[in-house]
Amino acid sequence: MPIKTGLKNRPNLLNCVLKYSIQYGGIMTTSAKTFFVLPLLIIALFTLLNAEQLNIDVKEHVLDNGMKILVVENHDAPVFSTIVRVKVGAVDERPGQTGLSHFLEHMMFKGTKIFGTTDYEAEENLMAQIDSIGELLMDEWRKLQDPMNYPPDSTRYKELRDQIAKIQESQKEHIVKDELWETYLKHGGTMLNASTGDDGTQYYVSLPSNRLELWMLMESDRFKNMVFREFYSERDVVYEERRMRTDNSAWGKLYEQFSATAFTSSAYQHPVVGWASDIESWDHELLKEYFENYYTPNNTVAVIAGDVNPEEVFSLAEKYFGDWERGPEPPRQTTFEPEQKGERRVTVEFDANPMLLIGYHIPAAGHPDMAALDALSDILSRGRTSRLNKSIVEEQKIASSVSANSSFSRYPSLFTFSGTPLKGHTTQELEDAIYAEIEKVKAEPVTTWELQKVKNQFDAAMIKSVNSNMGMCWRLANYEAMVGDWSYINEYWQAYKNVTTEDIMRVANQYLKESNRTVATLVKPDEAGDESEGALSEKESSSY
Repeated sequence: MPIKTGLKNRPNLLNCVLKYSIQYGGIMTTSAKTFFVLPLLIIALFTLLNAEQLNIDVKEHVLDNGMKILVVENHDAPVFSTIVRVKVGAVDERPGQTGLSHFLEHMMFKGTKIFGTTDYEAEENLMAQIDSIGELLMDEWRKLQDPMNYPPDSTRYKELRDQIAKIQESQKEHIVKDELWETYLKHGGTMLNASTGDDGTQYYVSLPSNRLELWMLMESDRFKNMVFREFYSERDVVYEERRMRTDNSAWGKLYEQFSATAFTSSAYQHPVVGWASDIESWDHELLKEYFENYYTPNNTVAVIAGDVNPEEVFSLAEKYFGDWERGPEPPRQTTFEPEQKGERRVTVEFDANPMLLIGYHIPAAGHPDMAALDALSDILSRGRTSRLNKSIVEEQKIASSVSANSSFSRYPSLFTFSGTPLKGHTTQELEDAIYAEIEKVKAEPVTTWELQKVKNQFDAAMIKSVNSNMGMCWRLANYEAMVGDWSYINEYWQAYKNVTTEDIMRVANQYLKESNRTVATLVKPDEAGDESEGALSEKESSSY
């Protein structure tokens, strides 16, 4: 039986059950309500969880320039949520470009010719001066990086930085700081933010339903007419973000080295924030070229869910986004990760509690094995009754936490395990305990009860995720951007429901094998020798 969720006139299950209890049971005490209502609620939820598919009523429209608009009506409250997803992330970057997707996310809040400025003409003249000096600055930076330019002399570089800083101070007189943010907030905007990952960049906000045209105006303006305002000062902000979240973070440093070791050719080896040397080398022209390649309507999907009329949405989209010029098809990755032929290990020294990361290469989103891999990760680590938590955390008391995750990515990625050993235990003990649990699922089928439990959890999580406007936007935008079709949500849901115990055993044996494995450990400097002893042998290894 298909169910409808995220639709106009969508019933609220709990309200319906309560209404039923009052209508047919009269006034009841709290305990009596619980006695009568709980079975009804369970029956209603059971009906949902055993539905064949999520019958989401999505209205779809593609502008002539290639921009796709998805709309889901929900008139429960006079609000709507929206996500604009640009199909570009760290995986699309080349050496020298790393971090540009994330930097563009920052720059998209700097304003346009009409937002963020009191006098764009005066500001434009100052930005032209900055760009001219910026070219000279980058020439000097390249000289400083050239090993044939000895001895390096940074005097000229510092002089040019000072000149740019002085002009930027003059530019501040014309800048209206955070005008986009403030405008949205004044009109009732909530959840306003953006994020960048390996596979995409998204901009999101929720607004009262009578502010739909305001959203169309503001978003179309910044996508069509973005101004690279405060370029060098914002570049410094990103560099500091990298320093805090990666260079000075135990987890950040471990994960960065883990990815760089696990991937030898795939662009998933790049950190989302960018390598430090690449951040230093960014210039205006590089960012502009990257923006023009990827921030095009034919590489963008907008999802709107809430108290809106689809025809009005499409009409306004034509009005505000219709003249956004179509771009060339964006460059896509053509270099892929070769089959791994031996375990790789990396040890990161950092003054923090030890940590462990293990990764196995798996296929991309859309592959037939992804549902079974997801179910495997759920059986291993979803909830307190999961195998890893019961065995390693509660019974053996080796770790404070341990988890497994199956990546849902545009290109082949990783099935990962992560954990933190308790004091008195080592990463090697934790690693061995994880391998023991992996061998169990390889050798014996998981129980029918375990599989049904995670299927119920998956169903409930899926339904919950599309039961809010923003959750609906996230799901649809992600499937549309990852596999090119939002309706894959139904296909994937059904695939997960069809996973068998044999499927889980098969994918565990196929992918979770030593030759396909990368291991990263974080140890304190004085413990590095003990942790890595004997780790080199004949295996591929590196050390940070």
